[in-house]
Amino acid sequence: MTAAVPTDAELIAAHAAGDGSAFSELVRRHRDRMWAVALRTLRDPEEAADALQDAFISAFRAAGNFRAESQVTTWLHRIVVNACLDRMRRRQARPTVPLPETGQGEPATPRDSMADRETKLVVQAALDQLPEDQRAPIVLVDVEGYSVSETAKLLGIAEGTVKSRCARGRAKLAKVLGHLRNPDAIANVPTSESKRRGEAR
Repeated sequence: MTAAVPTDAELIAAHAAGDGSAFSELVRRHRDRMWAVALRTLRDPEEAADALQDAFISAFRAAGNFRAESQVTTWLHRIVVNACLDRMRRRQARPTVPLPETGQGEPATPRDSMADRETKLVVQAALDQLPEDQRAPIVLVDVEGYSVSETAKLLGIAEGTVKSRCARGRAKLAKVLGHLRNPDAIANVPTSESKRRGEAR
């Protein structure tokens, strides 16, 4: 008979008890999924790799305090998200990436990978401008697709708090993204100075 495959919780317990290979097995099981989370959140492979390494180091050290009140994957996900948010805080001053000029008659098809990439850059730049307490729930709910209740558990806050922070964050994103996606609209709005010059003519 083959030995039963240990559960994630059993691996955590074995690691805490001194099993040198238990945590490596846990990383092997969940690395791909956690990597995808970090990459989607940070949009930068190098930053994502560093965040993932930081997260697994934190998980390694904190495994002894794990309580089986939640799934191991939820616990890991929360650590990865927190590591990503730490990375975001460190790069707040990162300049936004300018979008290439395109003709007005060039429609973006759903499968236009370049348009998709440009949109992601714009959205990431906008996310970088949000306060951290609003960015985290926005990333989890609107980017990662988690429910409000799941997001509340991941961040350790109330569901009502998730909803209110998402609402405030979305309102700010609408303004920021409108500015980034339509720079000509801002440029064409006459200022008080230009109005005075026009009236003086």
